[in-house]
Amino acid sequence: MKLNELAPPTGVRKSRKRVGRGPGSGWGKTSGRGQNGQNSRSGGGVRVGFEGGQMPLQRRLPKRGFTNIFKKRYSIINIQDLARFEKGATVDDAAFKETGLLKHGTEGIKLLGKGEITYPLTLNITACSRSARAKVEAVGGKIIGC
Repeated sequence: MKLNELAPPTGVRKSRKRVGRGPGSGWGKTSGRGQNGQNSRSGGGVRVGFEGGQMPLQRRLPKRGFTNIFKKRYSIINIQDLARFEKGATVDDAAFKETGLLKHGTEGIKLLGKGEITYPLTLNITACSRSARAKVEAVGGKIIGC
């Protein structure tokens, strides 16, 4: 079997319904919309969630919680990701972007302790976990700004 021989089983693909093509088609004149009313007009119909005047579901349900607009959104980097850098290197935002660990600007970088590190690095980051700090300092590395 070749790629150009692939085809769906017969009867699976339905052809598109072509409405408004004359009385012989069965879908001519009003094109299945009926005679009058809101849904027969172009652009007719009601908005999503409208329940005919009844109080809509999204307004009947209680509101819960809140969104903290001051929350910091950190980019997460794990210890195992630091293997891309040479021994004794100083790693900061620019270095993370160069290696592709950071795709876009963030409010800071947080180092987490997943994985192992075997050589010292100097890290200039915003935040870190206790386990990450312990692992970096255990091999003689240093964390600045955390």
